[in-house]
Amino acid sequence: MTAQRTYGGVSAQQRQAQRRTALLDAALDIVAEEGQAKLTVAGLCARAGLNERYYYENFETRESVLEALLDRIAEELTGAIVAALTTAPPDSRSQSHAAIDAGISVLTDDPRKAQAALIAGMATPELRARTARTVRAFARLVAAEGTGFYGVEVPQNLVDFRAIYLIGGLTQTLTTWLAGDLDLTREELINQVTEVFVLLGDDLAGRYR
Repeated sequence: MTAQRTYGGVSAQQRQAQRRTALLDAALDIVAEEGQAKLTVAGLCARAGLNERYYYENFETRESVLEALLDRIAEELTGAIVAALTTAPPDSRSQSHAAIDAGISVLTDDPRKAQAALIAGMATPELRARTARTVRAFARLVAAEGTGFYGVEVPQNLVDFRAIYLIGGLTQTLTTWLAGDLDLTREELINQVTEVFVLLGDDLAGRYR
């Protein structure tokens, strides 16, 4: 009964959600600034301004914190991309440019997110596997959006291949660019990625019209 009490108009569930958010915000800071090795229970709780018991209320291990952080970034990316697609003009170039711009903006407007995703996503074999699953999830999103946009019946294995190729290539390209090893401005990067998405999408749809 005590756990369900409301204080100041905020329920116990809402307070727990707020504490979880504070812990993930702190994790984002620590991983981006100091690396995932510095993500300790004591350090995380000190940064979040919370008692350590609230850590165990939400997480079991450091890996579970990193998984939740990666999931939150992925959810933000998905939301931004889908929102961009709904407002962009209905042609392949505008749709591709809007989606790519929205996704890259999430990671570059707050550089901590790109830094955390790159560090946390490669921290352990389990997290690398989770990152691979996230890549596949975004590939499924691209495949579904592309199929709906072009309205052409294309063998699913070909759609899946191109979607995975595009997302895998974008992930590696973005990693290289963020590391400073690709001499392109942000807008040049977005434009070049857009060209590749349009080329592969228009080509495949055109083959089956």
